[in-house]
Amino acid sequence: MQPFTYERAGNVQAAAAAVATRPEAKFISGGTNLLDLMKLEIERPTHLVDISRLPLDRIEETPEGGLRIGAQVRNSDLAADPRVRSRYPMLSQALLAGASGQIRNKASTAGNLLQRTRCSYFYNRNMPCNKREPGSGCAALEGFNRMHAVLGASEACIAVHPSDMAVAMTALDAQVETTLPDGKARTIAIGDLHRLPDSTPHVETALGHGEMITAVTLPPSPPGRQVYRKVRDRASYAFALVSVAAVVEKSGDRIRGARLAIGGVAPKPWRTREAEYVLVGAADSGSAFSEAAESALAGAVGRGGNDFKIPLAKRAIRQTLAVAVEGA
Repeated sequence: MQPFTYERAGNVQAAAAAVATRPEAKFISGGTNLLDLMKLEIERPTHLVDISRLPLDRIEETPEGGLRIGAQVRNSDLAADPRVRSRYPMLSQALLAGASGQIRNKASTAGNLLQRTRCSYFYNRNMPCNKREPGSGCAALEGFNRMHAVLGASEACIAVHPSDMAVAMTALDAQVETTLPDGKARTIAIGDLHRLPDSTPHVETALGHGEMITAVTLPPSPPGRQVYRKVRDRASYAFALVSVAAVVEKSGDRIRGARLAIGGVAPKPWRTREAEYVLVGAADSGSAFSEAAESALAGAVGRGGNDFKIPLAKRAIRQTLAVAVEGA
């Protein structure tokens, strides 16, 4: 691990300013991802600003009837909160599907959103990776790419975003609140937080250097049944091959409203609005689910080792929608 200096931030603006004034500075909270990357010398910050003790660990009601989740709320606390479990069960399910109990006890809300890819080539400094070293190439294109993206990728990078929580929050239309180094506040729709790789895969989010996430706001709970389904290689401590977050509202035997987001298939949580349009007004039948699944994966491209993800994602979408409709 490379040497670094350390300070504990006294408030949000001081933390943002401390990072902004040093090009190689990083925020650290739970450290469940950053510390691993530092040990491998993939991340080499020269200065760490500890924000773990800032008063951002509360879950509060909003005047609109939603919830405001502080950036330092631990994943385990968020999953167990009675308001989340009753009003946003999909989010609780997604959190409990992620990592392990020990990691959930340490990982923060903001850190979960900003965790970096688990691509094996990104972690291997002996292999080319445009995300780690811009311009070096992408070894996954012709390599072992079983876990990689089939949607939204580019010739520069096919890595996927690993968060379960972010997929559920994308389907819930969450808003991300940030503080800029000058103290000004900004709100970013969660769908705009993560960037697709295009030719600059090392630029992963819309955040500027020193811009700090302070909270995530959930709007009032959407009507209908919420379901999160994660398909993975083992029952725990495994990242998604495919995950699906679905919300379905019924009126009689017709689908009145639908939301659908997919994880494990793209460089960011993938909102499938075309599939949602297909579902609205359709009968709650297998044919509607199949049409939605086909629409969601339209344009998907496999790279050999991950070809199986395309039919797997379609099956996962159909099954998740069937469960959501049954409960709706």
